Amino acid sequence: MTASEPKSAGQPRVGLFATCLVDLFRPSVGFASVKLLQDAGCEVHVPVAQTCCGQPAYNTGDRADTRDIAQQVIEAFEGFDFVVAPSGSCASMLKKHYPGLFAGDEAWQDRAERFSAKCHELVSFLTDVMMVRDTGTALDAKVTYHDSCSGLRELGIQEQPRKLLANVGGVEVREMKDSDVCCGFGGTFCVKYSDISNAIVTKKVDNIDASGADLLLAGDLGCLMNMAGKLKRRGSAVEVRHVAEVLAGMTSQAPIAGSGK
Repeated sequence: MTASEPKSAGQPRVGLFATCLVDLFRPSVGFASVKLLQDAGCEVHVPVAQTCCGQPAYNTGDRADTRDIAQQVIEAFEGFDFVVAPSGSCASMLKKHYPGLFAGDEAWQDRAERFSAKCHELVSFLTDVMMVRDTGTALDAKVTYHDSCSGLRELGIQEQPRKLLANVGGVEVREMKDSDVCCGFGGTFCVKYSDISNAIVTKKVDNIDASGADLLLAGDLGCLMNMAGKLKRRGSAVEVRHVAEVLAGMTSQAPIAGSGK
C-alpha cells in the first residue's frame, strides 16, 4: 500500500518508521509494531522509500547531510495522519530536531514543523493517542524495564510502557535501581568513548541482575543490543527483548543476543 491510497473510514493512517536497527537486526520488532497498531484500529503503511532518520549524521555535526536525509523522510511520510517509530531516539529526532534543521528556510520550515507535530514513539502513541490500555497478551515472566535517554528526557516516556505491561497476564514488573540512567550506548558515544561506555553499561547490568528479573525490556533497540551484549559477555541468564514484542505477544523468536565475545 502507498501513501496515496484512500483512507479507510474511521481509521487513522499511520506511516511506520521502522528504523535502521529494526530493519537490519530485529525485524520482529517491526512486525510486532504493525500488529499493535492494527489491533489499535490503525491503517498501517510502511513506505519502501524510508531510510535512516539522520541521527548519526546529526550527532556528529553533519547538518548538511542530515538536512538531505530529513527532506527525504518528510517527503516519504508527510501524507500520513501519524508517523510512528518503535524507538524513542528515532522518534525524538523526527519530532524534536527536524524543525531546527530548517529554521529560516521558507520552503521547508513550516513543512518540517507540520511533519514533526504528527510524529510519535510507538508505546506512547498507543497509550496517549489511541488510548490503548490492554493489548490482550500474556507472558509468564519477571521483567524489568530500562528507560532510554531520548525517550525519557525528550519525549517523556516512562509510565506508558509500564501501564501496558501491568495488564499483560502473568508479567511481574520488577523495577531495577536507576532504571532511568543511561546504559552507555548513546549511538556513536559507545564508539568514541568505549571505556566510559563499558563502565556505564557494567553498572546498568549490575542493576538488571540485582532486580531478580528474567527478562529485560526497553523501547530502543540500540540500548537493548548494548545491554544484551554485556549480559552475554557476563554469562547472565537474563533475556532481552523489545517491549513491543511482549505487548504484541510475539515472543517465539530467540531473544536479542547482543554482540561481542
